[in-house]
Amino acid sequence: MTKEVKKYVEGYDMCQRNKNQTEVPIGKLMPNAVPKRPWTHISVDFITKLLLVQGYNSVLAVCDRITKMAHFVLTTKKTLAKGVARLF
Repeated sequence: MTKEVKKYVEGYDMCQRNKNQTEVPIGKLMPNAVPKRPWTHISVDFITKLLLVQGYNSVLAVCDRITKMAHFVLTTKKTLAKGVARLF
């Protein structure tokens, strides 16, 4: 009987959508602190899978949170951590 109930619940769409939460809520979300001056809080991201142009196929984007100023550095997808540190 237990196997049949388990199989029914796993196959029933409504049971899968309305599951109880088994974890304790983490808490309220807190906003990030507002930076006091430019370039103290930045975000770094890679833009990859671009067409190969002059030997480069990726872009390292560095953006300041307060001024929204960005710097874009051409690189390749195969750049290692040491190379990224040098670019940064």
